[in-house]
Amino acid sequence: MDRPAIVLAYHDGLGVLDDDALDRLDELGRVLDRTPLDRWDDPRADALLAEAEIIVAHWGCPTIDENMLARAPKLRMLAYAAGTVKWITTDATWERDLIITSGADANAEPVAEFTVATILYANKGVFSAVDRERRRPAWDRPEAAAAIGNWAKTVGIVSASRVGRRVAELLRPYEGVAVELYDPYVDANEIGRLGATRVADLTDLCRRADVLSIHTPALPATRDLIGADELAALPDGATVINTARGHCLDLDALVAELETGRLFAVVDVTDPVEPVPEDHPLRTLPNAVLTPHLAGSQGTELGRMSEWVIDEVERHVQGRAPRNRVTRDMIDRIA
Repeated sequence: MDRPAIVLAYHDGLGVLDDDALDRLDELGRVLDRTPLDRWDDPRADALLAEAEIIVAHWGCPTIDENMLARAPKLRMLAYAAGTVKWITTDATWERDLIITSGADANAEPVAEFTVATILYANKGVFSAVDRERRRPAWDRPEAAAAIGNWAKTVGIVSASRVGRRVAELLRPYEGVAVELYDPYVDANEIGRLGATRVADLTDLCRRADVLSIHTPALPATRDLIGADELAALPDGATVINTARGHCLDLDALVAELETGRLFAVVDVTDPVEPVPEDHPLRTLPNAVLTPHLAGSQGTELGRMSEWVIDEVERHVQGRAPRNRVTRDMIDRIA
């Protein structure tokens, strides 16, 4: 294959592809302009799209619609460095039969790492200890010290998504942590290969979990999947972690439980608005930790996505299959 023309489409200033990365892309193809497009009405767009054979995209890529595709007759591949492509693809994208790849696996890794660190902290009682130390600096053990630690604990994972699976794998070295997983679409043998035990009923998973970690995609069926009944089933002192989509957790029901002091929560994503308003209870409740959509790729972790998308372009140029091709039938079930 001749060196294909490559067009960049994402927010300028992201820093996801530095000069070294762009040099590598330029060896595989021809990067037509090192300043990315983030709108198709950019004065440069017509000339670039007319030649584009590969679009290397990231956060801020405009929607790939019928009008845009008409201006890009040579386009054969969309290599998306980040996670879900569902917000930038349209019916026209799939009708064109493009090769579409996603860096979802690359972005799943830091989310899983963040989640595992949070699970270990939660079991160790770190979040409650931080609040106690703020109020009463002293060498003081909590009354429930016997319940603290990463031994004889159960982590309940909701959904065998990319991140859910990776969390289960990363928890394997912790002998005292039992991992149980709820996903009605994945059988027990497959879950067992992850080092986890399948639990068929979501409420039952909640009853057994010292930590409940949500990894469900945002689908119509998963709206408020973890609601008042599921939260009520959690044992006293349990921690809820949401690094998936705010859509999946009923935030009002969570706040109601937190206000009783019965549960802890670490919330990285919220719905219906993100970030939550300045006066939202999650910002002040002592048993809640609110983080600003931090679990996904940040800073140096963007380099992993850069490596991933360059590898996908290289595979395409060499005539090899992509590592993570996205097809139309997958759109309704990805995050």
